[in-house]
Amino acid sequence: MMKHFALTEDIYWVGKIDDREVPFHRLILAKGTTYNAYLLKTEKPTVIDTVDMEFGREFNEYLSQLIDPREIQYIVINHTEPDHSGGMAALANKAPNATIVCTEIAVPELKEMYKLHNRNFLVVKDGDTLDIGGKTLKFKETPYLHTAETMITYCEEEKILFPCDIFSTHVAVKDIFADEAGFDITEDFIGYYNAIIHPHRRYVRALIDALEEMDVQMIAPSHGFILRKDIQKYIGLYATMSADTVKDKKVTIVYTTIRKNTKKVADHLKRIFEENEIQTTVFNADKSDKAEILESIKEADAVFIGSSTKYADMIGNLEEVLKEMVELNLEGKIGAAFGSYGWSGEAIEVIQDYLNQTNMNVQSTSNVIKTTGMTHVEFPVRVRFSPKDEQLNKIEHSATFVADLLRSAI
Repeated sequence: MMKHFALTEDIYWVGKIDDREVPFHRLILAKGTTYNAYLLKTEKPTVIDTVDMEFGREFNEYLSQLIDPREIQYIVINHTEPDHSGGMAALANKAPNATIVCTEIAVPELKEMYKLHNRNFLVVKDGDTLDIGGKTLKFKETPYLHTAETMITYCEEEKILFPCDIFSTHVAVKDIFADEAGFDITEDFIGYYNAIIHPHRRYVRALIDALEEMDVQMIAPSHGFILRKDIQKYIGLYATMSADTVKDKKVTIVYTTIRKNTKKVADHLKRIFEENEIQTTVFNADKSDKAEILESIKEADAVFIGSSTKYADMIGNLEEVLKEMVELNLEGKIGAAFGSYGWSGEAIEVIQDYLNQTNMNVQSTSNVIKTTGMTHVEFPVRVRFSPKDEQLNKIEHSATFVADLLRSAI
């Protein structure tokens, strides 16, 4: 059975407490969780987020006891993942007059997921505001916390932040307010950060800067406890945990090239790492001493190996380097393959096979998605012909991802 709690005179928590051992992101939430949704009963009634799709019908039936859904004017979706937006299909049907408020990236996702192609959407950008009748909502885009379309919502009059997954805890709460929990929630708060937010810590810094413009007196996240005391403590924990804690990291990039396209990829990788203040050394395996290359690899914290493809294989002396790498102890180092190609780019996959024979932490798109949910980061880094525009962005995303792994330890 669902409940509602008053945050203020006319803002209510209308979520779902799930006290099972919950499978979530390949984890088991032993303490369960809550799916937090909020009803703002203003002159233009507004719902902020919904619940997990498993409880969508229950959510909508309960919400209908609190308000006639036809009166709802806005449905704010901070994040499209189904544990937040899962009640949308039924809610949109019951609230035909409601405009759906989200970021531009979220629109096609919501349309496809919940068959909302004919609904009215209000796309909000960073800093936009919305008058919901007596209260003003301000929106800040927070991409990659933890997916590209995510935003946060701030109620200016009540000074309440609705930050989606940010500042959440995975606990099946009995009392929604952290100060009434009867125990210190810090361990659960940090545990959630480590599991969900830490892989995206680069973007936390922008969030902290945005919060400096807001007088946040209450934080109402999408999971677990609502925070209304010690607000700066919890914001400070995010600032501390997302800060760079490991310095003096090194990257070694080794490549061979036919028409300098793979060299361009290597140079772009080097530029991104150096912008992140990470010492980077680049070797052309056909022009550098093999012993010097291997010594640099031994000293490096991350190693990128790349080649152009000719007749479905690598070129030049690169394979000799890879054969010796397989015999080295490279435990704890990050490995990644890259290269340019004109047809199918087999050399890049051959490099990946060699790297997988080492004991490095070899990056792959599959592992990135499974550990972070990021779909814009690709490994190996494959570039067709000369890198331009979108392909340069792809290189940057992958290099930045590794830079974040290097520049912060946990």
